Amino acid sequence: MPGFDLGESIPPHTAHAVSVSLPTWKSNIGYEEGEDWVIGRMATGYPRFFIHRSIQAFAADIVARFGSKNAKAFLFPTRQIAARCVSFVRARAPPAVAASLETVTLVLDTTKQVSEALASLSPVISAVLCSQEAFPFLKQYWQHSGDGVSSRRAEFCHSLFQDGLLCLEDGGATQPPTSPKPCRGPRRYQRGSSIDITKTTPSPKPAAGRDSGPGPDVQETSRFLEERFGRNLDVSFIQPARSAIKRRIAGSLRSDSELTTTPPPENEMASNSRGVVNLREEDVYLFPCGMSAIFNSHRALLGARGNMKSIEFGFAYVDTLKILEKFGPGVVFYGHASESDLDDLEKDLEGGKRFLALFCEFPSNPLLSCPNLARIRQLADKYDFAVVVDETIGTFANVNVLPFADIVASSLTKIFSGDCNVMGGSAIFNPNGRYYEALKRWASTEYEDTYWPEDVIFLERNSRDFVSRIDRINANAEAICDVLRQCPLVKSVFYPKYNESRTNYEACQLPGGGYGGLLSVVFRSREQAVAFYDAVDTAKGPSLGTNFTLTSPYVLLAHYQELDWAEEFGVERDLIRISVGLEETEHIVNVFKAALRVAEEGTGSQQ
Repeated sequence: MPGFDLGESIPPHTAHAVSVSLPTWKSNIGYEEGEDWVIGRMATGYPRFFIHRSIQAFAADIVARFGSKNAKAFLFPTRQIAARCVSFVRARAPPAVAASLETVTLVLDTTKQVSEALASLSPVISAVLCSQEAFPFLKQYWQHSGDGVSSRRAEFCHSLFQDGLLCLEDGGATQPPTSPKPCRGPRRYQRGSSIDITKTTPSPKPAAGRDSGPGPDVQETSRFLEERFGRNLDVSFIQPARSAIKRRIAGSLRSDSELTTTPPPENEMASNSRGVVNLREEDVYLFPCGMSAIFNSHRALLGARGNMKSIEFGFAYVDTLKILEKFGPGVVFYGHASESDLDDLEKDLEGGKRFLALFCEFPSNPLLSCPNLARIRQLADKYDFAVVVDETIGTFANVNVLPFADIVASSLTKIFSGDCNVMGGSAIFNPNGRYYEALKRWASTEYEDTYWPEDVIFLERNSRDFVSRIDRINANAEAICDVLRQCPLVKSVFYPKYNESRTNYEACQLPGGGYGGLLSVVFRSREQAVAFYDAVDTAKGPSLGTNFTLTSPYVLLAHYQELDWAEEFGVERDLIRISVGLEETEHIVNVFKAALRVAEEGTGSQQ
């Protein structure tokens, strides 16, 4: 896995990879500065920040067909989401800029002869066309909400568009049909053995091309790739796959064996790691990514309870705060998540202030600190506010936070998937929560399941061994912590086991649960941090929770324009975040020891 070139996708040769290689400290700064020697070489990027090439290509074709010269387009999975984006931009952009917005919604052309499998997917793309000046405003909505189209949806619908199988929602044709033959949709929906071919898939010889059917060796390879990576989409398995994902998230794990189309017994959910016997599959909601889960949890609470400010408790991931700031009446930020912060909050509550909800992470990113959820729950019950906990880093295999929360959100892109090739998010409504009925009423009319079926198939297959991977990752993370904590170059190591908030973590820790696979390290000097980062022989790029170790100068990437502000909350600008993978423990420990030696030899030990 290590040894990526600048701008190469992580994992390599993966069409829908979630991360990208930024192998040196300088390349991370170059990325933030928008320097062409970095940006120009990026095959991909983290999907909410870097618009995937397949999405860009489809957007360009939509603009060419429906837009004006120099227009841009952002693609969304439904007309309603596109409308929310337009409302967001019109509230913030100058009137002349907002006036450039136009929405085009494309749906399956039902006048054409299409397969039942294709029709059952009801593929939709809603494009917001805009001027160059409006682009940054739309990009904010895309990044913060996480509600843009996935790259697989865009790739699939683009092929429909090119084949004349999408039409305008009002019935207008997008292009004349190219052939009188019946159109059944993309090839992988026409026969059971078709696959998406990537660079890692052997190509058939010309004599045995795709139209004439692959030879025996290629058929065998295709079968393996379909079984391992879900490249063939059998629509009869989409709902069972959704069900399996939801039950895993609920802590009611299904077998790792192949799915069947037989619905599972409802009473399977009575036994789960969440400690809530009345938890149902319908209480778990899926989203296209983790930020979409946070964004829509906030929308749900605003819809269920009305417009009130929220609280962000602790220094959390950057876009959570942006969502609370920009959507709704605002946010109060308690950046340290300390007991004294809780004291201050309690005084405000006693003084009559009221809030919509408290949002927190457990543990937080990147300091791995944990708030006192028991005390927060007591305050919430007394002063009538909701609690939303993002458990992405802790994972439900290590901790159980649902009894303390009204909503538990998670990014399934991370260790739940592990393979770094699909996005996803989830939110659980606690059936015992005070606002459960109001939230369910909101969801009955406002929730849209926009999680694209191909992404569902990938995530289901990736997550079958989720729990078995956690133990290895927990052990590797502790071993790396031990190495870093013994090194004289290291100023601080942040990890739930060693933080001051350890007791808060352990209050939610499951029997047999570990301390997670994410840690952060701060060196005594920037020179040491740079030397270590450049030398460490791991994958290096954005994201976390991958099955391989992934290292990142996280604060540079997340807070480059606000480094001084971040340091006010103990988040040092040269902090390095390490997401630990499944490598052999001895090997990954030696990788970190070698990088520390390079840092020490290159800079000297500044104790």
